Amino acid sequence: MEIEQIGRYQILAELGQGAMGVVYKAIDPLIDRTVAIKTINLNLSRDDLAEFEERFNREAKSAGRLNHPNIVTIYDVGRADHIAFIAMEYLEGNELKEIVASGVLMDFDRIASIIAQVADGLAFAHDNGVIHRDIKPANIMVLGNGNIKITDFGIAKMSSGTRTQVGVVLGSPKYMSPEQVVGKAVDGRSDIFSLGTVLYELLAGRSAFGGEDSTLATIMYRILIEKLAPPSSINTAIPGALDYIVSKALAKEPENRYQSAREMAIDLRNYRHLGFSAPLPAAAIHKSELAGTVKIGEIDGGATIVLAPPAGARKRGIRLAATAAAALLALAAGALLVGPGRERAPLAQKNPASQAVAGTASAPPPSEAMPQAPAAEVVPKPKPAPNPAQAKLAFAVLPWGEVFVDGRKRGASPPLREIDLPAGEHRIEIRNAGFPPYRETIKLRAGDHLKIQHKFR
Repeated sequence: MEIEQIGRYQILAELGQGAMGVVYKAIDPLIDRTVAIKTINLNLSRDDLAEFEERFNREAKSAGRLNHPNIVTIYDVGRADHIAFIAMEYLEGNELKEIVASGVLMDFDRIASIIAQVADGLAFAHDNGVIHRDIKPANIMVLGNGNIKITDFGIAKMSSGTRTQVGVVLGSPKYMSPEQVVGKAVDGRSDIFSLGTVLYELLAGRSAFGGEDSTLATIMYRILIEKLAPPSSINTAIPGALDYIVSKALAKEPENRYQSAREMAIDLRNYRHLGFSAPLPAAAIHKSELAGTVKIGEIDGGATIVLAPPAGARKRGIRLAATAAAALLALAAGALLVGPGRERAPLAQKNPASQAVAGTASAPPPSEAMPQAPAAEVVPKPKPAPNPAQAKLAFAVLPWGEVFVDGRKRGASPPLREIDLPAGEHRIEIRNAGFPPYRETIKLRAGDHLKIQHKFR
């Protein structure tokens, strides 16, 4: 039976269905505004319903406070009969999932811009104590103007509780962090890992840890134990700096990852200036110290998943309880949501060299050979001998700024720390969107070593 109204909202059309409920296009008659209504089925016992509603309202309110250009805006929460609902801004665009599924590879600048905008939104959310927990292409919207918005904020956290009946959404298996897989407490670095898997997929044209046909046990093994070949092993055109960003985001241990999404966004926007001329070796992506027998969460009355280290070339040593598999496989069905970010760059044409992998449904199992880059360290290039007719100018900028010298952009600090300049007068300008630019004219003498320090407030 078609629904015509939810609360005060008049339903116009069904936009999609997900694991938690249905998403509708609707009108708020009070202010004549078009909204998206995300519904959540409440087929729960009375005790579970009371607990769910308390968390639902708390988490939805938390998400509603996230007023950021890269996060979908929540207008209202409520309950109507047997469903809870969230009313949010209606946005026209495409899920990043649809772009990935098309097999069309984007240019590296566009990919970096998309992921940087997501990282901006995550940084703001983390600063406000909200963790997404389900970052994946289906929850990233690319608008018609090229801007990016994260959807389903706070819903994943709201839906994961101690009781299995309430804990419906724990994350999508292919994009989960190691700590999510083993049921540990998570912080913002878990979102960073998930965002790293999305970046890998955009660059390589295939999932980092498994395609649609990969078993749940295989995906979990790869996330927890297996070393990951850098994306440049699939597409050699990928710059080494992007390999580095992927490797840092996908470190198995949280302390080895970016410690904030803001750091990741800075590197993404300045990847052309990071100075990596060679692909990062696969060995740089850290192996988890969780190797050994690992218990993966209790599900449905005590059933567990247990991973063990491989017993042979063709054996993974993975035991998967059948009831647990059935429960966790249901997590893969992500909720569909309509959801905006910066000016769109045109999509690149299909890369003939990568067409073979762009549509690949699954990566090879761990027991088979995966393309691996040589496990060699990246050796920095030797610094050239100093030129006595030049001077050095160092920068210390917080939180970051684009550096211009005599009207020419020289990079962003950080990571830019020092440049060589000829002796003489130079106009320095440091820009950070949202703040007045810093400007200074300096006079350098041959052999000088000066430092400019500035903090944007």
